[in-house]
Amino acid sequence: MNPEICSGHLEWRDRDCHFIFGDVATATLIERKEDARGDHFEIISTRCLTQFSNNIRNNMGFLRRSREDAGALPDRRDMQFMQNGRKVFKEVLPIVSKHILGHIEEEGVAANELKRLWLHQANKAMNDFIGKKVLGRVPEPGEQPNILQEYANTSSAGSIIAFDKYSKDLSPGDLGVICSFGAGYSVGSVLVKRA
Repeated sequence: MNPEICSGHLEWRDRDCHFIFGDVATATLIERKEDARGDHFEIISTRCLTQFSNNIRNNMGFLRRSREDAGALPDRRDMQFMQNGRKVFKEVLPIVSKHILGHIEEEGVAANELKRLWLHQANKAMNDFIGKKVLGRVPEPGEQPNILQEYANTSSAGSIIAFDKYSKDLSPGDLGVICSFGAGYSVGSVLVKRA
């Protein structure tokens, strides 16, 4: 389960965050391989990485704004989501690309063996950059689905929504990577194979 409750964090007067996120929750059923029935994917491996960054953060927590003494605090803006969007774009994309490439390399999988990348749906330019770096070329239509036009940015839930909508056409043995990233520069990836 990955709930994303972002609207309470946002400062609607700050262009670097006000239009970016939506509220959503997704759930993924994971069961033992021997218990799986019907169409399913096998989890080959998972990887996580965190690299500290102040460029995307929420220092105080949005619920604190409702306290009686909240107005007396010197910087109420610091209670909400803050992002230096240009730096995040410039710094996090190489981290994510390198993470995915390292993950599949550790598993002995070549980039050209991946049939699909289900990426964090932050924005199309970010996904296009990551897809090109990982695959070594511009992804073909369908190799890196984009759901932003339907669901907007739903943070980490976006990769799972993309996976749900764009995985049924894969054949047994096909490989793909589900990857989300975010605050603190955290990255998580799951290498999956159609069973």
